[in-house]
Amino acid sequence: MNAPLHTPSLASMAPFIAPHGTLRVAINLGNPVLAGLDSAGEPSGISADLSRSLAARLGVGIEWRIFKKADDSVKCVRADEADIGFFAIDPVRGEGLHFSPPYVQIEGAYMVRSDSPLQSNDEVDQAAHRVTVGAGSAYDLFLTRHLKHASIVRAPSSPAVVEVFMAQQLEVAAGVKQQLEADALRLPGVRLLPGRFMVIHQAMGMPAQRSAAAREQLNAFVEEAKSSGWVAEAFVRHQIKGAAVAPAGYPTQD
Repeated sequence: MNAPLHTPSLASMAPFIAPHGTLRVAINLGNPVLAGLDSAGEPSGISADLSRSLAARLGVGIEWRIFKKADDSVKCVRADEADIGFFAIDPVRGEGLHFSPPYVQIEGAYMVRSDSPLQSNDEVDQAAHRVTVGAGSAYDLFLTRHLKHASIVRAPSSPAVVEVFMAQQLEVAAGVKQQLEADALRLPGVRLLPGRFMVIHQAMGMPAQRSAAAREQLNAFVEEAKSSGWVAEAFVRHQIKGAAVAPAGYPTQD
């Protein structure tokens, strides 16, 4: 049972944040650090807990919109088919969305084969290297901007990255560090490059056309979740390792 946020009611804001009478929530299952499904098939994880706490404060129920790809979740909220979603902050995604301050920071890492000559992240961007990422993911958007020589191979989704990496004998896989670490434990002959190639600032988001008051209340909700220790407690509750509570305010875009 997730612990609620002990903060004042937002019932007066319900018509502005959840104008359809329920909080329609887009959940992306592509990042297992933040979201998944429990044994009953219901959304679980820190993203789901934040959604339930917000709905409770608004005094409304929840309707879930569940996706396997971040890009589909983004499109859902941007089209006002959901009231909130959970996204990596990225300038490409900014059109049509309002991002809250981030609530968690996650590292992006590279995986290579054990016999790969690559030893550091700085060596990846070479013309001979093919890097696979989940199509439309934060890693795809970031690496599309930053890789100048290596080519990008887009897997259908983030969970499919390692499968594509192995099947196509690619040089590098890119993704959530914790997921790649779990894959490395179950797959022989692979390893992670040390460190990280990016930091993902994970935030809540809503359609950009929501009122200024609604956007401000969402921002305040996320900041309170961090400052009260709720996010840190959620890490313990969901056994999240390798992530960090985001500092107050907004990150600087790359």
